[in-house]
Amino acid sequence: MANTPQAKKRIRRNARRAEINGARVGRIRTFVKKVEAAIVAGDREAATTALANVQPELARGVAKGVLHKNTASRKFSRLTKAVGAIA
Repeated sequence: MANTPQAKKRIRRNARRAEINGARVGRIRTFVKKVEAAIVAGDREAATTALANVQPELARGVAKGVLHKNTASRKFSRLTKAVGAIA
């Protein structure tokens, strides 16, 4: 258990940040799932629109520090490739 005032403050702060960061990651996952659902449905137009919406969300996740830049780049690349493969 934390003994110093600073350690107690860090515990409080870390709990708040974990909640905020969890919400951010969840939001990104939702956007990614919309693209994946459109890909499965074979709806190229909806997938393209959803892909355009997911790119800034991934970039925001990188900027806020909840995603590594290579992870975001890989996700966007794979989604783009999958959308391009829709007949």
